[in-house]
Amino acid sequence: MKYEKWNRILSYVLVALLSVTLTVAVMLGIFMSNRQSSKLIALEQLIRERFIGDVDETAIEDAAASAMVNALGDRWSYYIPADEYAAYMEQMNNAYVGVGVTITLEESGDIRVIEVVAGGPAEEAGIQVEDLIVKVEGQSVSGMNLNDIGKQIQGEENTTVSITVLRGSEEKTMEVTRRAIRTPVVEAQLLEESIGLITIFNFNSNCAVETITAIQELMARGAQKLIFDVRNNPGGYAQELVKVLDYLLPEGKLFTTVDYTGVEHTDMSDASCLELPMAVLVNGNSYSAAEFFAAAMAEYDAAVVVGEKTSGKGYFQSTFRLPDGSAVGLSIGKYYTPKGQSLADVGVTPDVQVSLENSQAGLEPMEDPQVLAAIEALNS
Repeated sequence: MKYEKWNRILSYVLVALLSVTLTVAVMLGIFMSNRQSSKLIALEQLIRERFIGDVDETAIEDAAASAMVNALGDRWSYYIPADEYAAYMEQMNNAYVGVGVTITLEESGDIRVIEVVAGGPAEEAGIQVEDLIVKVEGQSVSGMNLNDIGKQIQGEENTTVSITVLRGSEEKTMEVTRRAIRTPVVEAQLLEESIGLITIFNFNSNCAVETITAIQELMARGAQKLIFDVRNNPGGYAQELVKVLDYLLPEGKLFTTVDYTGVEHTDMSDASCLELPMAVLVNGNSYSAAEFFAAAMAEYDAAVVVGEKTSGKGYFQSTFRLPDGSAVGLSIGKYYTPKGQSLADVGVTPDVQVSLENSQAGLEPMEDPQVLAAIEALNS
């Protein structure tokens, strides 16, 4: 079930990984060994013995873990509670188990279907856009929030859920089988003047395959110039980024990392490259792999960068599982552009700077000032 575009999980993904997610069991003894008289243990004991109210131990541990990570002063490290880890991984994998609908909670309290995945379980069962969901498993959803409804609809793969919708004045109940559903990573359009526009939503799983496929399909349709839109792109996996850059750029350095032990690793590109005029759109919400993509393209003189200055992320993270199922994304190294530059607190300043007002968000490409500026730059 995908709802509200995983608003809460996005807050974690905005500081998304630029390395392969590393999942290890980290024993709490790492933090607490030989500190039986520490302040945290003393405080925990005091609460247990003297606090007059009920104690939610999970909430206390989550708050303590989150505060510990926040105290590092690193805006790229983050804590993930156990009950949010599965959704986090679904986001990183660009896939989820559900029925294939996006819903919204309207001011009236109605739960309206605003998107149905083509070929997904909900479409196959007959659910349509604009349907109002009124019952799940025969239970009314009146007064429930989106999170609660999502939990009702979610479940194990290949199990079924009964969903009742109101269409006009008629109620319809459908049995829907939950399945794994892949979330598209790339959207491609052929604009006027033989310019292809490729929007990359993130650099998580399947980004490279979908991006390269989109490029090839646009070229087959006559595209002679390309615009890559990585605005509001939260980043993703290093290996996906490297595959895309390797396809686009000539032989040379692509991506260098230095981890916490001082070990340096550099990914290289082969001689094969794409020789087309290209542009990259960025903004302040272009993070991590997205801004690095723009930087690498610019350093090779392969693309003109258009838009607004990027976020300035220079560390990469690995995700470590904790014993209770929660996790911490910890900055464990630094990364550098092909020319050895760090983007930390610097970001990428576009060659052509064009601001976009909030009221202009969601415009059609040929009405978008940044897209139009990119087209002008390519044509000149």
